[in-house]
Amino acid sequence: MMANRSKMSTKRKFVADGCFYSELNELLTRELAADGYAGVEVRTTPMKTSIIIRATRTQNVLGEKGQRIRELTSVVQKRFDFDDDAVELFAERVANRGLCAQAQAESLKFKLLGGLAVRRACYGVVRFVMEASAKGCQVIVTGKLRGQRAKGMKFGQGYMIKTGHAGQVYTDEAVRHVLMRQGVIGIKVSIFLPQDPKGIMGPKIPLDDVVVIKEPKEEPSPETLLRQQEERLAASMAQESMAPPPAEPEAAAY
Repeated sequence: MMANRSKMSTKRKFVADGCFYSELNELLTRELAADGYAGVEVRTTPMKTSIIIRATRTQNVLGEKGQRIRELTSVVQKRFDFDDDAVELFAERVANRGLCAQAQAESLKFKLLGGLAVRRACYGVVRFVMEASAKGCQVIVTGKLRGQRAKGMKFGQGYMIKTGHAGQVYTDEAVRHVLMRQGVIGIKVSIFLPQDPKGIMGPKIPLDDVVVIKEPKEEPSPETLLRQQEERLAASMAQESMAPPPAEPEAAAY
């Protein structure tokens, strides 16, 4: 599929890229769920396609002597019809696990599979996220939580914007499905990231409603202004007195 991209129209290329990313993300989510998988980034160049896998345990993603990452590279190459040495996989460690919604959703999923109570597991995730300097966090769990009746529970803390440009830039969301014995439980984790001027922990751009009041500059007193004005006047008069007199014009010879 990816080998014939040069012959596609622009619209078909966008659709093909979206299908490729979706299927690749689904494959890595299932394969690397226990290793803290936190997303994938695809960088395409004319010569090679680089796939960067973000995870909390990069050593497990690489495997012993890089065996696992080579196996994943072979699977991706055969499935998407890449040429030899045309695709390369890398593993990148997540900077802050507490600010990654996908990592926290996977963590909550394994807590529920381990038999931990829903309320205790969700409050543990919310507390861990807020301790990682997040502005806000919300966890929604739906399904057969207790008994045969399905219901939804919502746990939140802090500040959360879901609409507008700030909702797209600042909010990190992840959805997971837990296959429990009594049925399927849905998990949705939303994290409101902090503003970071360096762009490491969160977005660089500040929020629209954040007003920064700067300290006013110190204004000099009237006495200081008068003294500076007198000094400038005295300096200009001294320069005029030291300047040579203008030369007299020579009389024209008739």
